[in-house]
Amino acid sequence: MEKRPIDVAKRDSPPTASTGIEGLDAILHGGLPREEMHLVQGVAGTGKTTLALNYLRAGADGGEVCLYVTLSQSARHLERIARSHGWSMEGITVHELMPGAFTERMRDRQTVLATQDVELQELIQDLAAVVERVKPRRAVVDSISTVRLLAGGSHRYHAEVMILRHLFADNDCTAIFLADYPADMEQGAHAEVQFHPVAGCVIHLEQEPRPYGDVRRRLRVVKARGVPHNGGYHDFKIRPGIMEVFPRLGAYDLPEYTEYRKIPSGIETLDRLLDGGLEQGTSCLFVGPSGTGKSTLATVFAQAAADAGSGVGIFLLDERPETYIGRSEVYGVHLRKHIEANHVFIRQLDPGEIAPGEFAQLIRTRVEQQGSKVIVIDSVIGYFNAMGASDVLVTQLHELLSYLNRKGVLTILCGAQEGFMSIGRQQSVDISYLSDTIVVLGFFEAEGQIRRCLTAVKKKRGSVDATIREYILRPGTVQIGDRPLNQFGRILLPNAAMQNMPPQGEQDGGGDGGHG
Repeated sequence: MEKRPIDVAKRDSPPTASTGIEGLDAILHGGLPREEMHLVQGVAGTGKTTLALNYLRAGADGGEVCLYVTLSQSARHLERIARSHGWSMEGITVHELMPGAFTERMRDRQTVLATQDVELQELIQDLAAVVERVKPRRAVVDSISTVRLLAGGSHRYHAEVMILRHLFADNDCTAIFLADYPADMEQGAHAEVQFHPVAGCVIHLEQEPRPYGDVRRRLRVVKARGVPHNGGYHDFKIRPGIMEVFPRLGAYDLPEYTEYRKIPSGIETLDRLLDGGLEQGTSCLFVGPSGTGKSTLATVFAQAAADAGSGVGIFLLDERPETYIGRSEVYGVHLRKHIEANHVFIRQLDPGEIAPGEFAQLIRTRVEQQGSKVIVIDSVIGYFNAMGASDVLVTQLHELLSYLNRKGVLTILCGAQEGFMSIGRQQSVDISYLSDTIVVLGFFEAEGQIRRCLTAVKKKRGSVDATIREYILRPGTVQIGDRPLNQFGRILLPNAAMQNMPPQGEQDGGGDGGHG
């Protein structure tokens, strides 16, 4: 196989310093290039200080001399931040440089220089002195925005940045400078653009508030000079004791999965309709109104896979695991024994906390570390409601399904549609084009009862029997009717479509009564 250009870049990459954050190191293909100065920028609260502390702690744990120079907050404040995460500042030298103190020093001196010129000159001199004294291998300067404000103009600021660059490079130090401005500002705002040309890497952090729940944080590598990196946005989370970055999956760098092993449901009629079952390396959408039995049908395949020795991961966005397990047991689908044996993993996701990148990373962990061959996402509407429906989320879901397909995983998606028992209008998201197999479920009326039915309408790998069969859920059993429902018509068509249909007797090939 021909090597990609990125392989050559990896071979020629310079030595790197780990950021102490596994996901960020993966995005940077190892970490920050050594003996360069780098910029981490973002508005207040995006996690710049937390990232910087991770970087220095990783160095201290490796026996490197580490220096934190603060121009904007006190050493006591830094220690308070570290304690909130349960971290120690041992091995990290903290040095405070407060420009306000320089002004007091100059009060009794006679000078024709402007105050900010004196402050900036003494600040740079003090910074050089502490670097020469400590001889750090890693350093953080918080924040370079103070230097920009004291410089007063872009030319002076650029000159001072070049001085700082040589100061750290001459001492073989890999330095991170923090900046209080994001990369892309409104017109007229000041960004740290003067710093970008001389920085080795520029990492931009941002946070986006949601109508409800935790803020969504994400980062992107604006620049990484001479080294490979994964561009674009990546979600990250800050929790007590950890900063987690979730790299995008990079699905299209993986080889294609071509075995397509079948996973039968164990229900003879259903497997016959699906040409033997569902294949690994494909995705299947179970779609229908609430209550038609989509989740139960998914658990049928989950149990069958677990019985055959395959790992299964089930991710719930609409109900509690105990409810999910208990309902399945009513119909004779027993997952509890497989959960206890660690063959089946069930996790309920908090819609107010989860981010798309975090969700994808949870699934990647199940597949790559626990070897799951079946993934169930219940439901797609819950996924979009939790994370905000948008074209971006459809693209992220597309990447997730592509990743799972190339990993040889059968992905089962449960999707609700408007219909019987719907209240108001639901969020409409069409993901049918992402699915290799589609099974449609619905209700129909017969003999004074509401019954269930299903049919397979699409299957890219193999043929399907598209006849509509009764789907029977009774205590202790899940069954599929042996005979097609020939005597009924329009039982799986949405209400809107039914209103535009001609009367039953005017349709070609129509049945002889009943409707859904």
